[in-house]
Amino acid sequence: MGLVIGTAAAELRRIERDLHDGAQARLVALGMSLQAAEKLFRASPDAALALISEAKETSSRALADLRDLVRGIYPPVLADRGLCDAIKALALDTPLHTVVDVDLPGEVDTPVGSAVYFAVAEVLANAAKHSGARTVRVQLGHQDGALRAQITDDGAGGADPGSGTGLRGVERRLATFDGILAVSSPPGGPTIVVIEVPCALSSPKTSSC
Repeated sequence: MGLVIGTAAAELRRIERDLHDGAQARLVALGMSLQAAEKLFRASPDAALALISEAKETSSRALADLRDLVRGIYPPVLADRGLCDAIKALALDTPLHTVVDVDLPGEVDTPVGSAVYFAVAEVLANAAKHSGARTVRVQLGHQDGALRAQITDDGAGGADPGSGTGLRGVERRLATFDGILAVSSPPGGPTIVVIEVPCALSSPKTSSC
């Protein structure tokens, strides 16, 4: 529980820092510019218009900062199209030949979907960089109250979850939702990574995606 709280607190601090240094600072500047423009409007309309123009630019930058912050929490493809399509999009971006087998009869809550999305992304990136694999298979489904992703590559094996920070970060993110990550990677392969997160599905669909 302490690890979960610590991970959530660290993530909250990151978000607060990004807000303070980015959008919040720009919004404060926006308010100051509009206040100054209001005072100048009658005495110096041209100067007031210049400040309003500056305020518009500042508001655009603040909006961009907020969009970047949201993307850091939930990837746009996940927010717009759901976990099924987000995983398929990851596969399309992977340089290895990637086979995707997704069977979800409903949609996953976005926070859980985000954790699984980033976990799969990290595993695929590791396979592309280090495994020497030619093919990767991603299986995603829901059974017995848990979302389960399995990523299998035909590489040389020998993957060690403790040798880098990527998978440890994935484990911390999954632990926030009582999820687990397990790795089987004997010398010679294959490497099998299993991700499981307890969750319920919503919005039942008539067919899998």
